[in-house]
Amino acid sequence: MKILIIEDDDSLREIITRGLLDEGYIVESAANYSDANDKIAGYSYDYILLDIMLPDGNGLRLLEHIKSLNKRDHVIIISARDSLDDKVTGLDLGADDYLAKPFYMAELSARIKSVLRRSANADGNKLKAGNITLDLTGRSVDVGGKELTLLKKEYDILLYFLQRPNHIVDKALLAEAVWGDYIDTVDNFDFVYAQVKNLRKKLDAAEATVTIKAVYGFGYKLTEK
Repeated sequence: MKILIIEDDDSLREIITRGLLDEGYIVESAANYSDANDKIAGYSYDYILLDIMLPDGNGLRLLEHIKSLNKRDHVIIISARDSLDDKVTGLDLGADDYLAKPFYMAELSARIKSVLRRSANADGNKLKAGNITLDLTGRSVDVGGKELTLLKKEYDILLYFLQRPNHIVDKALLAEAVWGDYIDTVDNFDFVYAQVKNLRKKLDAAEATVTIKAVYGFGYKLTEK
């Protein structure tokens, strides 16, 4: 999953970045309203951690803009302004959660997973499709009760599909979500094809009841066999 941190405090931004990277997330950041707006316009994120007190703009206005774009990005407000009015306004504008500073990384991580569970209709800390179960806490996968060993990128790809059941996934968006914004510099998506192919083979070998099918001209879709 890819997360954008919008936070002007350099120290806090670095602490959050390190913590989320250690948990296996792809993390990008912006220190002000202008940089954040540019990133949101050019890329998609699974989660945006948004400070509403930015040096060059109001984070709540940025939230309003994010929601006007009709993207799938989930937004968690992180703010030192622990006021009821800010919470109500943020949630009314479409934020998924509101976390007051200071906070512990464990709490932020729990909030992110909570939003994921609500959005994907997950069972506890798990996502399921067919006989596949993905454990968000342990970053493990089992098929029919037997553990399936996946490489990190293979796990990230499967997680991306499980978060979007019955959706066609564009290969460019998949690449951006799993590999980050540097994919702007690549000439083709052969690396995506290779990773999806490897993941599909492992799922088939484990007798998974779902598979990843190519949808010609569009991308991929996780479907029942």
